Amino acid sequence: MAEMEYRRLGRSGLRVSVLSFGSWVTFGNANQLETAQQAAECLSAAKDAGVNFFDNAESYSAGESERVMGAAFRELGWNRHEYIVSTKLFWGLHDVPNMRNTLNRKYLSQAIDGSLERLGLDFVDLVFCHRADPNTPIEETVWAMSDMVSQGKALYWGTSEWSADEIRAAYDIADRHNLHKPLMEQPQYNILWRDKVEKEYRRLYEDIGLGTTIWSPLASGLLTGKYLHGVPEGSRATLPGYEWLRNRLTDEESNKKVADLKVIADELDVTLAQLSLAWCVKNPRVSTVITGASSAAQVRENMTALDAVPLLTSEVMDRIDLISFF
Repeated sequence: MAEMEYRRLGRSGLRVSVLSFGSWVTFGNANQLETAQQAAECLSAAKDAGVNFFDNAESYSAGESERVMGAAFRELGWNRHEYIVSTKLFWGLHDVPNMRNTLNRKYLSQAIDGSLERLGLDFVDLVFCHRADPNTPIEETVWAMSDMVSQGKALYWGTSEWSADEIRAAYDIADRHNLHKPLMEQPQYNILWRDKVEKEYRRLYEDIGLGTTIWSPLASGLLTGKYLHGVPEGSRATLPGYEWLRNRLTDEESNKKVADLKVIADELDVTLAQLSLAWCVKNPRVSTVITGASSAAQVRENMTALDAVPLLTSEVMDRIDLISFF
């Protein structure tokens, strides 16, 4: 397998593996990776391949994802300097005012403490505002996130699925008050979902040095090709709470594109998943591609996407563009 590449996260000095591992859907889910031992097997397989960044969020499995990942870290006995871990805050776990769907100071200051307790860590390397909050002044959020970094509870902060205007507003406030600035954004990005990373954020890479930790590189499994003939039993679209995915994964137009992409993958003698992950890696504006898996074997298979990167010549990339944009 090709050697792992490490890229700087935006303008920071932090280097993240270009392929990383995330716990969304899988960790703490009774239908996926429920125990620390199962999670540890996946984490270990990822680290063996050179992965140093592990992504999580408060809301994943209502906090259980963080508990399982933290327990897996302890079971593996890794030194804290060996890995980078993140969490994301916004949705909340407590159905009371100020604790749901907010980025106000009260919520953020308590939410990070809860995440650290569940992870069993003194700090996270990265903390994200999981969505924008139109009901809290951005200035309040920026001060609270900057304080979180100053207190040593997180080393860097950023955003997830914010608009370019919201990111720039947050950056400008931090710059004006000499606060810790938002460093990175976690947007959805894949062959079928490109505009935010390639168009909306275009100015931010040079202007503020934005880094990106992209999620859903396989479009929730659509870009593996397994939905070309319907929804297979046991797939993500059959999981309780993920019914919203079914229509997207069975969309006729999207699956026509996937079928056309499979022709290219077959010509290159790679899988659709390898092609799709390698395509994300090819974008130099992508700091890291967050992969997901429900078994160590699947982790190892995802990591082989590094071998496909050199196969994506300019000609192949042009052919993918024609499919993606039609």
